[in-house]
Amino acid sequence: MSYTALYRKWRPETFSEVKGQDPIVKTLKNQVASSHTAHAYLFNGTRGTGKTSVAKIMAMAVNCENPTDGEPCLKCSTCLSIAKGSNLNIREIDAASNNGVDNIREIKEDVIYKPTSGRYKVYIIDEAHMLSSAAFNALLKTLEEPPEYAVILILTTNVDELLPTILSRCVVLNMKPVTDAQVKEYLMEELGVPDYKANICVAFARGNIGKAKLLASSEEFEKVKDEAIMLVKYINDMEINEIVKAIKKISEY
Repeated sequence: MSYTALYRKWRPETFSEVKGQDPIVKTLKNQVASSHTAHAYLFNGTRGTGKTSVAKIMAMAVNCENPTDGEPCLKCSTCLSIAKGSNLNIREIDAASNNGVDNIREIKEDVIYKPTSGRYKVYIIDEAHMLSSAAFNALLKTLEEPPEYAVILILTTNVDELLPTILSRCVVLNMKPVTDAQVKEYLMEELGVPDYKANICVAFARGNIGKAKLLASSEEFEKVKDEAIMLVKYINDMEINEIVKAIKKISEY
């Protein structure tokens, strides 16, 4: 099973399932429930803080046919199509590999047309700090006068790289690393990870709940952990070349 498959398996599907971002989740739920959704949001935070998950939930929530208290129902045709990635009103752009002005101009050209179903067209721009200067300027033009049916979600790990004019037109939400206690609680209560293993995963994850979930299920990580324990246990009886080999293998991981 690939890492991607594992990550998707445990990706939260509702705001209430998002861990460690309570103030942001509360804000978004209230705005969806009250129909006071902004036209542009910027999610800033390190990898693994839940930016992509929250963006996808937001895209689903604003278009859900039967939302409850700002949460998507996960059962209507719109929710199901968004979950499968087949909804034409939801577009995702990875700016790390599609950072040119033409990629952003596609949004400007597409946003002219109203959604074929649902209430909003949602554009998710990941790694936005990687956009070129020309692409930033094209995005700014779209943000200046977005149609009422458009929601633009901008994701970044480096907000300082974005133009002040971009930030001024977005609701900026800073997502903080999840605390070790929250990561451990999630691993043990939600995934059934034993205490000792949860502690090891937490130590490596450093607040990145996405990484913690992958480590908890990684057979390779389990093998490396066992090798590290064996190294510590028998290091006094090992030859120098054996120690160097073991350390090199662990370091490569």
